[in-house]
Amino acid sequence: MDSPDAAPAPALQVDTEQHSQGTVYRLTVARPERLNIVDTATLSEMSDALARIAGDDAARAVVLCGAGAKAWIGGADINEMVALNRDSARAFITRLHHVCQALRQLPVPVIARIDGFCLGAGLEIAACCDMRIAATGSRFGMPEVQIGVPSVIEAALLPRLIGAGRARDLVFTGRIIEAQEALAWGLVESLTPPDRLDAVVDERLAMILNAGPGAIRAQKDLCRRWEELPLSDAIEAGIGAFGDAFLSDEPHEYMQRFLRRRRQ
Repeated sequence: MDSPDAAPAPALQVDTEQHSQGTVYRLTVARPERLNIVDTATLSEMSDALARIAGDDAARAVVLCGAGAKAWIGGADINEMVALNRDSARAFITRLHHVCQALRQLPVPVIARIDGFCLGAGLEIAACCDMRIAATGSRFGMPEVQIGVPSVIEAALLPRLIGAGRARDLVFTGRIIEAQEALAWGLVESLTPPDRLDAVVDERLAMILNAGPGAIRAQKDLCRRWEELPLSDAIEAGIGAFGDAFLSDEPHEYMQRFLRRRRQ
């Protein structure tokens, strides 16, 4: 039996996989008894883990998971939010924004491995991942207005992902949509039976690991800049990134590898 003074179990489980091409991080929100909802402590753990990964030159990719099959991230903790006032509400939502921002600014791709409910804060976090791969039983929604607050921060990414009309549908009604509708809308990129979820995630990871690590990091940076820059500036940024790629031997190495395979 745990002693009364025992430290609470971490809300975030961090696992690493060492590959010849580098390190894959698997982050799991581990509160299955609470549908993996996020509170201040969970957000702090996520921020700390993402900061460590951002500083790891060997990092190649991150997979973000939720423990169990009921929920990926079921939202923010209403038990904490019900006690907020204006100032503490701003502090709470800013912590969530910092996690979202850290995911978008991470120098390597982030895959959301979604199995179960992906609601509110969970959908905002998912929108900040580079790819969303979901099990067929997953459900998605932005139910904040049903508890008296608007959908905010990285909910602003939803119109880019699914269009302004569909984003308004989610945030005005708070309705929950099924996985097939999420796929049709472009909210997720891949849908798979639950028993194939890990295999599909691993297939995407293998492709990322097979690519040039410098090219992947440059591509992640460009993807983020494409969202923020006018078109002409985004094209110029790409020209610069293409030229900068040849400051290392990586393009020649990977092109020669490709040519050798063609000759075989």
